[in-house]
Amino acid sequence: MRHNRTLRKLGRTQAHRNMMYRNLVTSLFKYERIQTTAPKAKEARSVAERLITFAKKGDLHSRRIAARKVNEPVVLQKLFAEIGPRYAERAGGYTRIMRIGPRQGDNAEMVILELVDGTARPKVKDSLKRARARKILAAEQKKEAIATFSEAADNAAAREQAKLEMDNAQPDADEEKKQD
Repeated sequence: MRHNRTLRKLGRTQAHRNMMYRNLVTSLFKYERIQTTAPKAKEARSVAERLITFAKKGDLHSRRIAARKVNEPVVLQKLFAEIGPRYAERAGGYTRIMRIGPRQGDNAEMVILELVDGTARPKVKDSLKRARARKILAAEQKKEAIATFSEAADNAAAREQAKLEMDNAQPDADEEKKQD
């Protein structure tokens, strides 16, 4: 049984596996989107998310830890200068795995592993409190709209009445001018 065995071995030795994860993560940060098999992507995701968390800290110790996993200095610089600050407000979930179907040759499940947009927020289902608050707000806005409409209607009626009074008053003024 494989109780508490979390890692996938992927048919490789430990050294080969670690180097493969380093290559995948380096490519992910370089291109921000890579295509690979599902088990590799799921394992590389955990490494990538940990490195982005280090990049958010941005101190020297975090940079040295990340340098152990990222092969290229240019990509390491990009990680700490662009990618880390992009996710400063995000609590986690920096990557996304999208399935694209089986590979033609061996029918392996292929996926796209990509960095999510830093500005986008995941969709959250409304809680009961939020839904009730939204309904109450909508009802208040509706009441305000009705009140504004009724005020506008009253104002329009008052304007028309004033206009009628002015029209009735003007002929009298015209008659007075004619009499002079």
